Parts: sequence; structure tokens; C-alpha cells
Amino acid sequence: MGDGARKAADALERGLEAERDQLALWLPVMLGGGIAVWFVLPDRTAWTVALLGALGVALTAAAIGRHGRAARVLAVGALVVALGIGLIWWRATQVGHVVLQSPSIGTFTATVERIEPLPARDLVRLRLAPVAVFRRAGSDRPPPALPRRLRLNLAVGDVPAGLAVGVTLRLTARLLPPPEPSVPGAYNYAVGAWFDRIGATGRGLPPVTIVAGARATGIPLRQRLSAHIQVSAGGGGAGGIATALATGEQGSIPLDDTEAMRRSGLAHLLSVSGLHISATVAATMILVSRLLALSPWLALRWRLPLVAGAAGALVAIGYTLLTGAEVPTIRSCVAALCVLIALALGREALTLRLVAAGAIVVLLLYPESLVGPSFQLSFAAVASIIALNEHPRIRAQFAAREEPRLRSVARSLASLLLTGIMVEAALLPISLYHFQKAGIYGAVANICAIPLTTFVIMPLEAAALLFDLIGAGAPLWWATRLALDVLLWIARTTAAIPGSVAPLPAMPDGAFGLMVAGGLWIALWRTRWRRLGVGPLAIGAVWALSTPAPDLLVTGDGRHVAIRTKDGAVALLRDRTGDYTADMMAQGGGTTGLPVLWSDQRSARCSRDLCMATSLVGDRRWQVLATRSAYAIPVQTLVEVCARADIVISERRLPKRCHPRWLRLDRTMLAQTGGVAITFYPSVLSLPATASIRTVRRARDEHPWITVPQPLPQAARGTGRRFRHPRTAPDQS
Repeated sequence: MGDGARKAADALERGLEAERDQLALWLPVMLGGGIAVWFVLPDRTAWTVALLGALGVALTAAAIGRHGRAARVLAVGALVVALGIGLIWWRATQVGHVVLQSPSIGTFTATVERIEPLPARDLVRLRLAPVAVFRRAGSDRPPPALPRRLRLNLAVGDVPAGLAVGVTLRLTARLLPPPEPSVPGAYNYAVGAWFDRIGATGRGLPPVTIVAGARATGIPLRQRLSAHIQVSAGGGGAGGIATALATGEQGSIPLDDTEAMRRSGLAHLLSVSGLHISATVAATMILVSRLLALSPWLALRWRLPLVAGAAGALVAIGYTLLTGAEVPTIRSCVAALCVLIALALGREALTLRLVAAGAIVVLLLYPESLVGPSFQLSFAAVASIIALNEHPRIRAQFAAREEPRLRSVARSLASLLLTGIMVEAALLPISLYHFQKAGIYGAVANICAIPLTTFVIMPLEAAALLFDLIGAGAPLWWATRLALDVLLWIARTTAAIPGSVAPLPAMPDGAFGLMVAGGLWIALWRTRWRRLGVGPLAIGAVWALSTPAPDLLVTGDGRHVAIRTKDGAVALLRDRTGDYTADMMAQGGGTTGLPVLWSDQRSARCSRDLCMATSLVGDRRWQVLATRSAYAIPVQTLVEVCARADIVISERRLPKRCHPRWLRLDRTMLAQTGGVAITFYPSVLSLPATASIRTVRRARDEHPWITVPQPLPQAARGTGRRFRHPRTAPDQS
């Protein structure tokens, strides 16, 4: 080994020795890295190579570096990465089930496993386990084979009296496979459905009848409590939020108020998570310890903090079960129990080691939660808060001290503001990656809303429920409703501020990975080399911000197409498009404005059956042709118009003689690519104009939730690949 290499090795060893207390914090990072590798790589061959490669690195490091800390760190890290790959692979295989392959209508009986009321949408969502399938009357076709578990929506008017968990229903339903993203960057429900063992979704059709099982003699506790809170808190948005805080049911919150909470950065208050569990446990411990301290005999003989902690643990578990035991709530409950155990052992509770322990527990139980926004947002928020307050300068600046009251209050407010800014900075990349938008003023809104929720709303609501036992809760419900109105006013006012939401096109996975890696490097190290994390963080941020919005979006079924206009708006192909699809297209296009119509644009010529739009990028005109009806079009007419277009899009199967100058996206092609996003680039210097294409489905993707894994055609293979514009200039007419 040369002198330079020896000096570098010695410097690395000294650095790791200085950071030895922080090394354990990287265990959940390595475990999550292995899980992420499995999601990113496409097939079994790649997963096997990655798994064996990680094991090989671990064995090599253990063999050649027996006496160095760096080798041991590398060996343990690689071993944990291999564990993550194997864990998520096993988990995906272990939950294996049948997934519906194509849309169908079936009549069947099924057992009700879960009931989720959605009053704001006049729906009830059911999770069903099919028992028997029946042949449709007048049909010679065999009945469709149904998956083991379905998720159906029922209109409130179609819900049979006496519906309860455990009863058997007979109904007819329109069923669909769990939907994949309609366009690149949209939410992928198919992943969550696979791990929840849901093989189909759909809507039930009347009549729905109960054919077996005990009819409900009473409403379940959770539903009774939700209904009581909704009425007591005055209904509307206030009642819906009060219900969400107590039972976790968000279905009764009006859609406008839900959107206001989301745009203002306060949507996290609606899901039962760490904030709610922590407040509940803290209130329980304070109440129990104060009550027990009233007895001198108990105070002298019992360890009251330990008893109060045990009571807090029981309340946390009960609260988790009451709110439906969703994964975010379970995660928060596990973290709260870790804090209580640390307090019982006399250790410092709120540390990054606690966060790391909680992350390891959650990833071992639910490794698939790593790729969900809930896991990322909650752990990023907690880790950023603790990392900030563990910094020596921050701790010294905001530590308690003897000073005038006014200065102490100002110091506390400054601490809250700095914490809010840090949390928003940590959550911003995650929000932009998953939702393509983030609240700009969320830090200021949370500074007001979190204390209001934690110290006013939740205690008032808990006291109101307690006093309802003796019929004296009305005054407390009035105060709760008043506080909830203030919370809604904060959300609506913040959401109404111009520029309150920052839109961004779908972020590249690589940019997001660099920002996550840089943020973790800064948060988990303590010495000066933490500054090295600024590099990947800045590169990822620049990459994400410089990624242009797509100029053309096509859904996987070919029915809906959106093209970017000169002023940056999104224009939709069809005059009649549902609100959900319109919002999805606007979000995918990186804009928060309302979409407009192709037919209203000067650059488009539309008939009832066809639309030809022109997109001018630099000195090139891209001609985009799309069908907009299911009516037959003369083949010769279609062939002629195809020849004048660069891109042709259709939900139908186009004739073989339809040859556009660059790309054809018809039913056959879209069945293999899924949704498509295309970005046009102008010519630079002597280089011709180019375009890049991203597809929902990847080549050779063998993840189990892919319903029809097929190799992609050469023209659409790859994600983000650039294609040259044809040498022949597009038709200018």
C-alpha cells in the first residue's frame, strides 16, 4: 500500500472512530437501501445479482479487514443491505395472491372484512372476501374467477340494513384490476393493493342483500363514536376533523376542507400518527401520575412514573386499535412504546437511536412501507427535529436559562420557527416526489396549527368525551368546535394565499435518491465530514428543478391525452373529463391551474372523432393526432392523416398502414407501455430537435403486481430515453 493510500485509510479510521456512536444509526438506512434496491431493479436476475453481490462484499470485507473499523462497517452494512433485499423479496412472495387480469362484471357472495364510511362522498368502502361466484343469467360464459380479497365502493343508498363485519353479502359488481399509475409519476395503487392482498377494485351495483351471518344488532364502537363526535362537534369540516383526530376516519371531512388542509401543509394532522399518539400518551401519564400522587401511601411505595408509563402504553395500544391499526398508527405506537421503555430504563428518550430502532422495527414488520409517503414523511420529520436539536450550537442557543420572561418567549418562538422551517425543508423533496406539489407556507401554518391541535383541540375533545359519560360535555364541545373553526380558518387562509402551492413535474428517481442520501448524510453524522452531504443534496435539487414538465401526457388506456399550451397550461383532449382525471393530468403536467380544452386552442383542429394539435418547440412543429370517439373512421382517411402526424394516439387498435413520422400509441402499444409522458426539446446549435419518452411499465418488469408483464417494443423501451426528430420536417399546413 502506498503512502497516500495509507494516509487515506488512517484518516478514514480516525473519522469512523470519532463517529462510532453514530454508526448504529445507519443500520435502518442500509436495511431500507436493500429494500429500495429490490423495488428499483426489474427482475429476478437483477435481484439475485444484487443479493449475492451484497453478500460477497460483506464476506470480502470481513476476510481482508479483520482489524479495521472501516472493514467491519462495510461488512455489516453490506450484510444488512442483503437482508433488506431478501426481506422484501420474501414478503412480496409470501403475500402472493390472484390478481384480476381484465375488467369484468360478476355476481357473487362475499364476507365483509372491513367497513369504511365515506360520508363526504356518499359512499361506503368495503373490503370483501369472495365465497362463491354465480353465472350471470342468460349467459353461457363461465363465471369469472375472483381474487381472495376485493375492495368495493357502495353508494350509501345501496347499503343493506344490518351491514356489519362478518356478514355475507350477495351482490353484483363491476370489477377492475388494481390500477397502476395512469401516467408516469402518478400514484401506484397496485403496489399497496398487492401487499394488502387486494386483487380487484370496483363498485357494487344494487341490489345488495345479506344472505348469511349475524346481522348487526348494534353499530360497532368505532362507528358509534365517530357518529357521536360528528354530531357533537357540529358536523361539517369541524365535525369531520374531530372525528379524524379521535377515530382516524377521514371520510366525513368535506372535500374542500381536505384540499385546504393539503394545500396549507396541515394534512398530516388528519391522520392518526406520532403527534396524536404522543399527545394521548403524555396526557395519560400526566393525569395518572397526578391522581396517584394524591395518595401519600401510593407515592411512597410505588414508582409513579413507571405506573404512569405503563398506563400510557396501554392507552397507546388501545388508541391504535380504536383507530383501525393502520400502518402509520402502528409505527407511531411502536415509537411511543420505545420512548416509554427508554424512560423506564432511565435513558434519554428522544434520540436518533430511538428513531433508528423504530424504523428497524417497522421495516422488519412492513418492509413495503418504505416506498410509501407516510413512512418517509413521518420519519423525516422526526429525524430532522431531533437532529436539529442535538446539534451543539442549536442546543446551546435554545437551552433553558435565567432571563426575562419576554426574552424567553421570543427564544421559544424562534425555536419553533426554526424547527418548522427545518421540518418543511426535510419534507419538501418527499412531497414533491410523491404529490408533485408542496405547500410553501406550511412552516408558518404548522407553527400555529400544531400547538393548537396538541394543547387545545385534543385535550378539549378528550375532556368532552369524558364528560359525555355524565351528560355534561356540551360546553366542552362548544369550545372544541370553536378551536376547530380556528384551525380551519388557518388552513383556508393559508391555502388561499397566491402561490401557496409549489407545483413540480414528476421528479426523476435519481434526483430524489440523491437528495435523500445527502439529507441522511447531513443528519446522521456529527463531525465536519457531514458537510459532504451538501454535494449530492444540491445535485439532486438542481436535477429535480431543471427537469422540464412533459409536453404530452397519455393515459394507459389511450382515452385521455393532455398537451401543454404556449402559456404553460394543460389542454385535455376530451370535452368531458372527470374531475379526478383532470386533476391527475394537471398534476402530472406540473401545474395547479385548471386544465383547458384542445378544441378551444388556436393550434388545434378538432372534429367529433379526431384532433390534430401543433406543439411549437423552438423552430420545430410537432404534429400530434388523437382519436376522441369510438365511432368508425374510414381507413383511408385515417391512413392519410396519420402520414401527416409525428405522433398518433388512440384508444383503439389502429390499422397497420397508419405510419406516423415518429411514434404510434394505440391500444396494442399502450397495453405494453402503460401511460406515457413525452417531452419535446428544441434544436441546439447544429443538433436536431429531440424528444424524451417515459413509460409507466418498464422492460422485463417482474414485480408481482404487474398484471401483464410483457417486453416493451423497441420504440418505447426505456424510461427517459431521447429520440431524434425525423429528418423530414413536419407538415406545416
